[in-house]
Amino acid sequence: MTVLRWLLVLCCATFIAACGGSTPKIAKLAATDTVLAFGDSLTFGTGARPEDSYPAVLAQLISRNVVRAGVPGEQTAGGLARLPGALDEHRPRLVIVCLGGNDMLRKQPQAAIEANLREILKTIRSRGIDMVLVGVPAPGLITSAPEFYAKLAQEFGIPYEGKIVTSVLYSPELKSDPIHPNADGYRKMAEAIAKLLRDAGAV
Repeated sequence: MTVLRWLLVLCCATFIAACGGSTPKIAKLAATDTVLAFGDSLTFGTGARPEDSYPAVLAQLISRNVVRAGVPGEQTAGGLARLPGALDEHRPRLVIVCLGGNDMLRKQPQAAIEANLREILKTIRSRGIDMVLVGVPAPGLITSAPEFYAKLAQEFGIPYEGKIVTSVLYSPELKSDPIHPNADGYRKMAEAIAKLLRDAGAV
């Protein structure tokens, strides 16, 4: 019985480790470092004032310069094409990637979305820049962020926030329209990402 109990504990520990029970660590941001929030309308802040967008609120929460590089309506292919110029312009120490919702709204194949996001993450890593990933839910009555987001985060060994956007978009009081948060919703996003960065050791 003792051996069986020991094997059970060992299996549980292995499972937790395999599932990434702890947040992957990234380098601590200096006070002068720039964070690039890269994405679509969720990053732009559609549905709220610019100062209420999640990048603007995040900048206050972590006391760092956070660039709001969101393009409403952009799909992952457009983000991949835009990314090198954004990295050259802002020279960030950290990039927050939040893309994929518009692809899913336009019924793009998930394999293509995953492939584009993988190339985006590869491009960032090739510059020696830290990154985190934010998952976006697929359209539907009962849904969550597709599994490829978590898969990519594990593949690259990066911090991942896969629940906050779903939580916000399924809370009517936190939305400005069916697919965008309001100011309160964007604050919830910023708070969750700030927590992720603290857990990762970035701030």
